[in-house]
Amino acid sequence: MKKHRPILFSILLPLSYHALSQEKYHYVAIHENSTQKEIISKAANVVPTEKQLRWQQLELTAFFHFGINTFTGREWGNGTEDPSLFNPEKLDAEQWVTTVKEAGFKQVIVTAKHHDGFCLWPTKTTQHSVESSHWKAGKGDLVKEVAAACKKHQVGFGLYLSPWDRNASCYGTAAYNDFFVEQLTELLTQYGQVDEVWFDGACGEGPNGKKQVYDFMRWYALIRKLQPQAVIAIMGPDVRWVGTESGKGRVTEWSVLPANNMDPSMIAKNSQQDLIYQPMGNMTGEDLGGRNSLSTAHGLIWYPAETDVSIRPGWFYHSAEDAKVKTAQQLMDIYFTSVGMNSVLLLNIPPNTSGLISDTDVRHLQAFKQLMEQTFANNLAKGARAQSSNGKNEMALLDNDNQTYFTTKGTDTSTTIHISLPAPTTFNVLSLQENIRIGQRVEHFALEYLDQQGAWVQIAAGTTIGYKRLLQLGTVTAKELRLRILGSRLNPTISSFGIYHYTTP
Repeated sequence: MKKHRPILFSILLPLSYHALSQEKYHYVAIHENSTQKEIISKAANVVPTEKQLRWQQLELTAFFHFGINTFTGREWGNGTEDPSLFNPEKLDAEQWVTTVKEAGFKQVIVTAKHHDGFCLWPTKTTQHSVESSHWKAGKGDLVKEVAAACKKHQVGFGLYLSPWDRNASCYGTAAYNDFFVEQLTELLTQYGQVDEVWFDGACGEGPNGKKQVYDFMRWYALIRKLQPQAVIAIMGPDVRWVGTESGKGRVTEWSVLPANNMDPSMIAKNSQQDLIYQPMGNMTGEDLGGRNSLSTAHGLIWYPAETDVSIRPGWFYHSAEDAKVKTAQQLMDIYFTSVGMNSVLLLNIPPNTSGLISDTDVRHLQAFKQLMEQTFANNLAKGARAQSSNGKNEMALLDNDNQTYFTTKGTDTSTTIHISLPAPTTFNVLSLQENIRIGQRVEHFALEYLDQQGAWVQIAAGTTIGYKRLLQLGTVTAKELRLRILGSRLNPTISSFGIYHYTTP
């Protein structure tokens, strides 16, 4: 569905642009004569904004693709659809929200307008909306119903508004950006708090055969003004696309990336304001924030990844796909390769033509939640002792508080943490977390266990950790473990160590 994603733009709030190792910043400039050591030190002190941190901690967000395509059987409408086709007679937004909340999701995003231009709220900008449909005799407002359900059930509320509009006659002209701003203003002022605004990069032809030049900068400024707490994704400054729609993230996922075309004088002038600039380069490569990438950076930003995938083959509901809904085990696999790879999972769950999430989808989501609880409810390392010859605050690894953290003494960037479990324990999953309020630092780690012959055996190795790293292992029974931090940009700040046993259905 979202195949066209041009280069991303960004607005940032810098905390500082000085190269002091203890200062924290959301953006930092890199001077021409900076050494690689200085660049890496700066990268280790770039941190998320409060809105980015809140977003990362959600872990699971639900996407509701719903609209005229639900009734035509299409994925991309052409903008000429008859609005009277839209008539979800049993629509229940509370069923949508409670279904995903009970499955562990903390925020939802609804497609207020897709590429066909059909609006799910009674906008003043066009008649191509629910107001022209048979649903509730043209008096319905689906955006309002979802927003109200989110508020009632304390779930975050987000909006998708397609920049591409195949119905609007002004698409492809300067007037379209005014038209889009009017739609965006309606959505940001009529439905209470908005926690995320989601744009994709689709940019095809409109009714007049022309393509549009989008005024993203103007749109971002409007969102910052009207809903300053909202993150803007994925054609936006706060969250980027991971690069696929498979549910699989990167093995090495840095949240700190180069930003190479910003003006340092603007940062000095507007040090406490959101700035607008365009990070250049490929945002879908294998390793976006490694040392080689940073060595030529002119600036560094915190720019985390979101992994989107649908529970069905398509993004909109199609009855022919009722037998192809992803199972609990498939969803669990996706959790490991998205959240478990320092990303947030955005799972699409499309309501059907009745206006409900289908029974099959509900069952699979419930089974997924049960599998998650069975696996992660109990950290098998609870009650263990942790020791390190050059470490500080070892027990923070096991205190279930992601604001505390283990670190090393002095300037040590590597360490070995010896973990003694209360009894021999069988496990096959490793979970690690960094305190990203301090930064993302670990570059290489390994886990070992002491076998019956008294030898240390490596059972896991990885590169980045970030907010969360999950590794599935071969099943091991052990009492003595060693977590080795083999490389870190500055002193590592590990907030959590966990081992679990995952049993596939």
